Amino acid sequence: LAVLLSSLGLGTTLTFASSHWLLAWMGLEINTLAIIPLMAQHHHPRAVEATTKYFLTQATAAAMIMFASTTNAWITGEWDMNNMSNPLASTMIIIALALKIGLAPMHFWMPEVLQGLDLLTGLILSTWQKLAPFALIVQTAQAVDPMLLTALGIASTLVGGWGGLNQTQLRKILAYSSIAHMGWMIIILQYASQLTLLA
Repeated sequence: LAVLLSSLGLGTTLTFASSHWLLAWMGLEINTLAIIPLMAQHHHPRAVEATTKYFLTQATAAAMIMFASTTNAWITGEWDMNNMSNPLASTMIIIALALKIGLAPMHFWMPEVLQGLDLLTGLILSTWQKLAPFALIVQTAQAVDPMLLTALGIASTLVGGWGGLNQTQLRKILAYSSIAHMGWMIIILQYASQLTLLA
């Protein structure tokens, strides 16, 4: 357990500290691989199903990030995060990161996954696991069309608000609340980036 928790810390720190796409991607993957045993520790069919769904969505997002950053490096000749001059690559990276943190319309996995987990693992999943991808969104936001981020943010606040109204299960309410709050943070990022982390 200590190894897994320290790996969670290491993955997030590695992503925070890197300005190189390969290292940032590695940090995200360490994070994903560290939480999977924590999610599947209860050998219950719902926990295993939630873990499988989580792994598949995170692997898809990671593959998209790797493809987009490689494309950007191929075109610009640099792996630096601050040099995202290719609009296709930067858009793909934002969409992949939105899938990683559960922004609408890429939120489909989140309520289902949280419903299959215990509350402590769900807490880690909906807080700590979002720090690294969100930091990457903040770093790459200036290279992306503002309308894309605004659309993701508005969609998330609407889906989170409306989706949560219809739920009777605590974990799903928390999942939709998380989606809505991420939406507000993305909207604030567009207009007052220094206030984003206060949201």
